Amino acid sequence: MKGDSFEDATRHLARLGIHEADIEESFKRSSGPGGQNVNKVSSCVVLVHKPTGVRVECSISRHQGENRVLARRLLVARIEDQRRKEALARRAAAELERRRNRPRPRGLQQSILRSKARRSTQKATRRRPSHDE
Repeated sequence: MKGDSFEDATRHLARLGIHEADIEESFKRSSGPGGQNVNKVSSCVVLVHKPTGVRVECSISRHQGENRVLARRLLVARIEDQRRKEALARRAAAELERRRNRPRPRGLQQSILRSKARRSTQKATRRRPSHDE
């Protein structure tokens, strides 16, 4: 935490293709224990990534500077998680499509055709006789 700087967090964002201009940063007062500091200082950092709509609040530390770094780290983690989930969903959809389009095994196809023929003869016995017969 102490070793990470704001510049390191910003560089990590840039590696993922997230630009600082796409992030809306605001500050608010924290909640919970902390006494006078919590009541007077806006140390909670709120980040919103505009393109994805991901919102992160960080009030782990009592210092605004540390919370800014931690919030950016949280934002990176959430965006990476969202991208990973989207990639998994795309792969699952492609796999499902591949399974739908594969040809049926020969034995299954013959079984289906036999049951269709049986059903057809069964239904033919229920028809009304036509005038031709």
